[in-house]
Amino acid sequence: MAVSLGQKLFGGQKITLMGLGLLGRGVGDAKFLAASGAELIVTDRKTAIELRASVEQLKKFSKIKFVFGEHRPQDFRGRDLIIRGAAVPPDSPYLLEAEKQKIPITMSTALFAKQALQIGVTLIGITGTRGKSTTTHLVFEVLKRAAGRARLVFLGGNIRNVATLPFLNKIKPGDQAVLELDSWQLQGFGAEKISPQLALFTNFFPDHLNYYHGDLASYLADKAHIFLNQKADDYLIIGEQAAPLIQKTYGAKIKSRMIIASPKDLPIDWQFKLPGEHNRYNLALALAAGRALNISTTVIRPVLENFTGVAGRLELIRDRGGVKIYNDTTATTPEATLAGLRALATKKKVILIMGGADKNLDLAILLDNLPRYCREIILLPGTGTDKLLAAGGNKLKTKSVKNLAAAVKLALAGARAGNTVLFSPAFSSFGPPPGGFKNEFDRGDQFNKLIKEY
Repeated sequence: MAVSLGQKLFGGQKITLMGLGLLGRGVGDAKFLAASGAELIVTDRKTAIELRASVEQLKKFSKIKFVFGEHRPQDFRGRDLIIRGAAVPPDSPYLLEAEKQKIPITMSTALFAKQALQIGVTLIGITGTRGKSTTTHLVFEVLKRAAGRARLVFLGGNIRNVATLPFLNKIKPGDQAVLELDSWQLQGFGAEKISPQLALFTNFFPDHLNYYHGDLASYLADKAHIFLNQKADDYLIIGEQAAPLIQKTYGAKIKSRMIIASPKDLPIDWQFKLPGEHNRYNLALALAAGRALNISTTVIRPVLENFTGVAGRLELIRDRGGVKIYNDTTATTPEATLAGLRALATKKKVILIMGGADKNLDLAILLDNLPRYCREIILLPGTGTDKLLAAGGNKLKTKSVKNLAAAVKLALAGARAGNTVLFSPAFSSFGPPPGGFKNEFDRGDQFNKLIKEY
């Protein structure tokens, strides 16, 4: 039997996987590493009860050692490799302990990307504050249609329930991998000194400032790894909103061919199903990517025109008696919620469900615009909600509820034909189950379930 690349790389290796999580990526990585013959320790600060759904999927791998509810220094000594999870700060004392022992530290997607580049795979990476997921899926669909049977196209990175590392057993020279990359994953690219051959940078707004301790420059610096190690014949496609900042900040450090994408680049006779100017922006980036890869317009056009969106991103769930209901759970910043309101463009007819955990972001632009679009605002509890009220939200027409079920019930009871119910939180998900959410995807799933029940 042929030996897989995973077995060649990880067989017999002592590996600590730092972070299992609930989004499926950690589980996929753990399965792959265990199946490749690694001596695996999986450690996560969440408890075994919180991670039960993930652990259940790994029960057949009896040799995996689990450490839950804490990280322990001894699990970062005497190892061959540490794979750290997203949002684990580089200065974590456990990672510093591994550094002292001169143990290599990497991140899952970066580890895949490094090996893929060596094999001869073309990497297309997408980052930015907003629009990453939609642009990633658009580019993936374009490449998949263009590839036919000539090559395989993989979709990975920051994709729910998709572990990227296991692709190592499937990829071959000439294949393509489209990767959605958040700032944390790009820390791993920086550490490995790699960048995709084609990088897309959608836009840049303040975000995750709770993690970055208010330092916007550090947030940008992490995202910049998507292009800082590109070569002269690589491509960097930047949305026009982010272009001036990136050019001013990095200038001569950009070695690749740069393209600035704008909605004005979209042919006027093309008709799109995605609503909103922010989605035209995403479509323009995908168009630029297709052209950079020499894909025919006859291939690109039908993909862009027929694309209807990604789950949880201004997703039309139902039209109930003339009331359109949208799930925009991944709107975790003020700008994202405002983009959704502008896309629906029904002034004073939106019943908005919002609220959640604070990310240390400026709420002024959202507060200024809420009265323009919203007939009613229903607030979920959370530290961000408290901040919104203190910053002037208490002067708006708001109603506070204890949970999402109460918010949905109130919104639908008050909605009339011609109204829009928009679930666009503007903050991150908050609190552990059952009162809160595991993450923004769980939040969106719960919203969909509640709508279905009604």
